[in-house]
Amino acid sequence: MHFLKLILRNTLRHKLRSGLTVLGLVVAIIAFGLLRTVVDAWYAGAEGASSTRLITRNAISLVFPLPINYQERIRKVDGVSAISHASWFGGVYVSEKNFFPQFAVDAKTYFDLYPEYVIAPQEMKAFRADRKGCVIGRKLANTHGFKVGDTIPLRGTIYPGSWNFTIRAIYDGAESATDTSQFFFHWNYLNETMKKAVARRTDWIGVYVIQISDPDKAAEISDEVDAMFRNSLAETLTETEKAFQLGFVSMTEAIVIAIRIVSFVVIFIILAVMANTMAMTARERIREYATLKALGFGPCFLAGLIYGESLMIALAGAAIGIVLTFPVAAQFSEQVGTLFPVFGVSRETVYMQAAAAAAVGLAASVLPALRAARVPIVDGLRSIG
Repeated sequence: MHFLKLILRNTLRHKLRSGLTVLGLVVAIIAFGLLRTVVDAWYAGAEGASSTRLITRNAISLVFPLPINYQERIRKVDGVSAISHASWFGGVYVSEKNFFPQFAVDAKTYFDLYPEYVIAPQEMKAFRADRKGCVIGRKLANTHGFKVGDTIPLRGTIYPGSWNFTIRAIYDGAESATDTSQFFFHWNYLNETMKKAVARRTDWIGVYVIQISDPDKAAEISDEVDAMFRNSLAETLTETEKAFQLGFVSMTEAIVIAIRIVSFVVIFIILAVMANTMAMTARERIREYATLKALGFGPCFLAGLIYGESLMIALAGAAIGIVLTFPVAAQFSEQVGTLFPVFGVSRETVYMQAAAAAAVGLAASVLPALRAARVPIVDGLRSIG
């Protein structure tokens, strides 16, 4: 108990220095946590993917569509329990900065494959009855202040023209990691409209979503589906939903790596600051350490004082930084809107923040502790600080 009191008094001896060091640690821990959360958000789509869903797309590239008549042939493959489809729309709401994912889907079947999208039965019924109706996620609704009954105008890019949709349903996520920033509308409405404008662009879809009964047979079913359309005008590539999502992440992998590197650079910088603080502290107290040695206190006791003070400062900064990470992350999520559909501080991130702070506290005190433990009593007493 007396040992802890001594460590606390040493920590508070230079209040300004200790306070500024804690402040630096708080900033570093928040920055580290925020950067790690950004990385987690990048992989959120893949982590939330279902093991019982496969995605079939054009083998050449995702930008090339597939014929709608593939659907019934895929449905007959052994192991396929359900199938639907989705097409990327790419419209603009007011301006390009208001980006959110938009998909034309089969209203009758699509949401049956996504039980994580929780929609009130009456709202789903209203959506399916309105060919110009749409379903949006709760985060998208909160970001732009949308509510059921509002009209959302979109300016077409891939599909030219002005498109107006009426919100008939707002879905919530069954889990916190569910993406609630998306926009869905009737593929039939899109297809019928395009028949009047550009007939050759009708009866095509972006991807098929396949529900399978046994996730262990995912590879086998994928191969069978792709073999069915081999040497056709539109060959397919079928993969698990997680692999499909990771394909998008791989396109920006360099950015993810850069963010990870920066997060650890932040910790390295605060380690240097912390090491400098502890070096100054140890140098100023050399005479005290020599006196304690003369009184019979061993090197381990002196090293314990330095390690304890360093850890106390580090953990104080970590505690404050971790607590502040949550409101900072929430504010950041509001600012970026739907750019990161799922943005939340994970338990793993908190553990990494605490571990990083403890590592900084220990590493910063190694050299000062060695110096205090090894200094001869006579040389220590001669020291003038």
